[in-house]
Amino acid sequence: MNTTRCPALLVAAPASGQGKTVVTAALARLHTRLGRRVRVFKCGPDFLDPQVHALASGRPCENIDFRMAGEADARWRLARAAAAADLILIEGVMGLNDGEPSAAALARRLGVPILLVLDASAMAASFGAVAWGLKHYRAEHGEGVPISSVLANRVGSDYHAGLCRDTLPEDIAWYGSLARHETAQLPERHLGLFPAAEIGDLAERLDHVADALAATLAAELPPTVEFAVPPAPTFPPLLAGKTIAVARDAAFCFLYPANLECLEAMGAHLAFFSPLTDAVLPECDAVWLPGGYPELHGSQLSANRAMAAALAAHVEAGKPLLAECGGMMACFDTLHTTDGAAHAMFGLLPGSVRMQTRLAGLGMLTTELPEGRMSGHTFHYSTTDTPLVPLVQAIKPGGRGSEAIYRRDRLTASYMHFYFPANPKAAAQLLSAA
Repeated sequence: MNTTRCPALLVAAPASGQGKTVVTAALARLHTRLGRRVRVFKCGPDFLDPQVHALASGRPCENIDFRMAGEADARWRLARAAAAADLILIEGVMGLNDGEPSAAALARRLGVPILLVLDASAMAASFGAVAWGLKHYRAEHGEGVPISSVLANRVGSDYHAGLCRDTLPEDIAWYGSLARHETAQLPERHLGLFPAAEIGDLAERLDHVADALAATLAAELPPTVEFAVPPAPTFPPLLAGKTIAVARDAAFCFLYPANLECLEAMGAHLAFFSPLTDAVLPECDAVWLPGGYPELHGSQLSANRAMAAALAAHVEAGKPLLAECGGMMACFDTLHTTDGAAHAMFGLLPGSVRMQTRLAGLGMLTTELPEGRMSGHTFHYSTTDTPLVPLVQAIKPGGRGSEAIYRRDRLTASYMHFYFPANPKAAAQLLSAA
C-alpha cells in the first residue's frame, strides 16, 4: 500500500474541560499565520468544535470516528489531507482513555504522537507524575500511550510553569505553557460550545492564545507521520441532476462537511436556504433539515408561516424530506421550551416536542432502513409526544437504547444524525423520490 507523510499531532487531555479545543484551534491559527496549510480533524461525532477549528485553519474540519464512519473512511481522509497539508492536527474527545476507541487507542492505531494538554492550575510537583502515568498506563499489556509532549494550561506564573516543567520525565517533551489569563474561554450551552458564527470575537480570542504559543515549541512542526493511502471510496452518481435544498442558518447548523461532500460526489447540486428568514424553498428535488437549535429560535420559526407552507407543499407533492434531530423537532406541531413557551412549528408531523434541562439521548446508533443500513449518533435534550408509529428503531451499541425513526410519505425524521459516507447509496435513496 502506498503511503504519504505529514507532520501530525493528536491533542488530548486527561478529561474534558482541560482546554484541548482551544489549544488545538490556537495551534491551527498559529501555524496558518505562519503560512502553513493546516488540516484539523475532530475525534467523535461533534458538530461544534469543528466549526471553531474551521475558522482557525481556514479549511473544513472533518470528523474521525471508527464506529460511526469506519476506520477505512478515517484513514482515507487523513491520507488525503496529508498529501496536501503541511500539518495535521487531531483533537481527541473526552478524556485520553475515554470512549471506544479512545483517543489513546486512535493514536496507537494511526501512529500519531500525542500532545497532552494538562490543566496545571491545582498542581505543581504532581504534574510530571500525571503525565508519566498517562503515558505508561497499561504499558505492561503493550498498550502504552504515545504521549510525546505536554503543554501546561492555566499556570499561575512563570515560576509555576517552571515547577511543572522540571517534573517531566525525559521521554516527554515540554511544549510550553499558557497562563490563566491567556487561555481563551469559549461560551457554552446545553449542546456544547456556541456555534463559531455566534462568537463574534472568536478570531481575536484564538489569535491571543496563538500569540502566547508563538514563543514555545508549539511554533515548530511536530514529527512527520507516515499515513497509509487506502483506496479512495467510490460514490455512485445516484443524485446526478438532482437539487437538494439544505437548511443552513443559526437554527440548523449541524452539518458534517463529509455529508455535503458525499452528496456532491453523487452528483447533487446543493442549494442552501434559511428556514428562519426565507419565505420559499429553492427549486429542488429534496429537502434536508439538519440538526441545530430550533429551541433557541422558536418565535422566529413560528412566525415564518410561509416557510411552513412551502415545506408542507413539498411533502404533499411526494418529494423527499430528511429531518435530523433539530430538523425533526421543527417538523412537529408544537415546540415547548424550558421557559414554558409553546411555539407553533412546521406541522408536518403530528405531536409536540418538549425541551428539558437534562440530557434525553446520547450515543452511537445504527439502523436498518428500507434504503439500507445507516450509522450515526444522537445527542438531544428534548422528548417527543406523537401518535406516530415508528418505521424502525435506531439502536445503540449492545442494545442499550434506541431512537425512533418516523416516516410520512417521503418525509423521514429522527433524532439520529446520519453519516452519509458510511452508506452513500442509502443516503441517496433517502433523498430520492422513488
